[in-house]
Amino acid sequence: MAKKILVVEDDKVVRTLLVRLLEKNGFTVFEAEDGLFALKALEGQAFDLLLLDVMMPRLDGFKTLKAIRFMEKQAGRPHIPAIFLTAKSDARSMIEGINLGAKFFLNKPFTIEDVIGKIRRALNEAA
Repeated sequence: MAKKILVVEDDKVVRTLLVRLLEKNGFTVFEAEDGLFALKALEGQAFDLLLLDVMMPRLDGFKTLKAIRFMEKQAGRPHIPAIFLTAKSDARSMIEGINLGAKFFLNKPFTIEDVIGKIRRALNEAA
């Protein structure tokens, strides 16, 4: 059964590219254009992995993951593995993401190989 990934990215071009890339590699992909849409998607679906942009309008990736972690704790569910996509590579941002339980950071621009490799590693570690 294909693993389900939620791609949360406000840039439509990047989001579309990621969806096509992941589907081509055998994943079932859902998309959200920002953190609020991601939280809505999580109300009705279970996902195997989250791919989150850091800088988004309305609700950034860090606040989104923090809200997701709260929802998981309230429901007594395990953490969904998360990977951040970011143009921010400063230590402070990375520490914040790690503290929220992110598995990896992928710096933009990223390569296809890097995206697929990090996703597979995160999924294997969660298994």
